[in-house]
Amino acid sequence: MVKRGVSYEKYRDKVRHVYDGPQGALLATCSMLSLHAPLGDRLFREHRFDLRGARRILDVGSGAGQIAKHVLKYADPDAELTCFDLSHEMLRRARGRLKSDRPRYVVADLTRLPFDDGAFDCVTCGYVLEHVPDPRLGLSELARVMMPGARMFLLTTEDNLGGAWTSRMWCCRTYNRRELLGICEDLGLRWNKELWFTPVHKVFRAGGICVEIVRE
Repeated sequence: MVKRGVSYEKYRDKVRHVYDGPQGALLATCSMLSLHAPLGDRLFREHRFDLRGARRILDVGSGAGQIAKHVLKYADPDAELTCFDLSHEMLRRARGRLKSDRPRYVVADLTRLPFDDGAFDCVTCGYVLEHVPDPRLGLSELARVMMPGARMFLLTTEDNLGGAWTSRMWCCRTYNRRELLGICEDLGLRWNKELWFTPVHKVFRAGGICVEIVRE
């Protein structure tokens, strides 16, 4: 787990170490086995997070391209998609899985994004924020590159039994839902609605923290 107070250079080295290696190579398979890939597909297919109308989309920490794959399927054909990840190896894997020349691939760090203010009207961020030592820095950078009114799909690990397993497997932290909501509100990121993969996930509060956020 990434501890608070850890240096940012150590955080970057840890992320690259985990995702450049065998765990990163298994990421897409794990997403299928955990059902996050097919259930995530349904969220976008049913427009519970609606990609239609978005023109400039940023996929944060693209990994093996799991969410980017949904974006390519359900966003408008002329929407511009930028995929970034701290791991060059993960971007290589994403490019191979997506087999599309639509995305722009950028090696970048969530804590210091190489994009202009207000550059995007839509952001997707799945299982990335938990790797950043200070969530405020990552979220403030996302707020900076989102134009007012832009929407974000945010999915991250929660402080529960499932989150504890994820934390151990992927060397990351977990979040308290109320605490994360407060941080977002301080940064002008309003939780528009909570998203659940299925009614069962909602009843048991499972699947992680999944929300649609609007940049005020």
